[in-house]
Amino acid sequence: MTTTISVEGMSCGHCEQTVEEALRDVAGVTEADADRESERVSVEGDAEMSALVAAVEDAGYTAHA
Repeated sequence: MTTTISVEGMSCGHCEQTVEEALRDVAGVTEADADRESERVSVEGDAEMSALVAAVEDAGYTAHA
């Protein structure tokens, strides 16, 4: 299943990588692909939305379902 999350605050490639790594550490996530220009992250897997949002926010960014 693919889930899309809006993420504010990504300004460079390192930011994208940080968000992707944070999401890949969430149980149930198989892949994450961040795009700073669209301010969105596509997440593959079956993780709960609340866990995805929490992971992004713990990494220092603002996330919206």
